[in-house]
Amino acid sequence: MKQTTLYGLTKCSTCIKARDWLTEHGVDHAFVDYRDHPIPAATLKSWSEKVGGWEKLVNRTSMTWRNLPEDRKTAHTDAQWSQLIAEYPALVRRPVTATPDGEVTVGFSEKRYGERFA
Repeated sequence: MKQTTLYGLTKCSTCIKARDWLTEHGVDHAFVDYRDHPIPAATLKSWSEKVGGWEKLVNRTSMTWRNLPEDRKTAHTDAQWSQLIAEYPALVRRPVTATPDGEVTVGFSEKRYGERFA
């Protein structure tokens, strides 16, 4: 059976909480730091479709987003969004959780993980 994969940043506190939760609950998983292993544009597009659009995948309340020049905040196409994330990986909400059944979610909450991995 394929395992659950968590994508995020190694030092992200939310990613650490999610990884710890999965370990404590016996959920086999792998972790991918997307600064060290950039996510292909096709995968980013698939994630955006599964979570409800680029606006749901990208954390537009983050300091990274707020510090972007205004002209960079106007991405409209898949290629523009992918390029923006390639330049600024921290824009992606963390963690991205991909399960073997193809489901993809962003963020972490104990309640949601408890329901998802029951």
